[in-house]
Amino acid sequence: MGFFGFLILGLIAGAIAKLILPGKQGGGWFVTLILGVVGALLGGWLGSVLFNAPLEEFFSIQTWLLAIGGSLIVLLIYGLIVGRRRTS
Repeated sequence: MGFFGFLILGLIAGAIAKLILPGKQGGGWFVTLILGVVGALLGGWLGSVLFNAPLEEFFSIQTWLLAIGGSLIVLLIYGLIVGRRRTS
């Protein structure tokens, strides 16, 4: 999968992760999309390291699940960091 395909996958995965994650994480749509791309990279990297998962196919369910899972992780971490900063 090329760079632009992975970028589009990350943008969509970030939006899906934001819909799945309950509550208000803060940040606008641009921050969410950037975090989605970072999460897709994280999910792809973890999938290839831990499960030896091939990520060449854009329409593979495995690729999408890893990207969404990575986006959820990044959004949770972002929510914890921003939430602590707000309460302090």
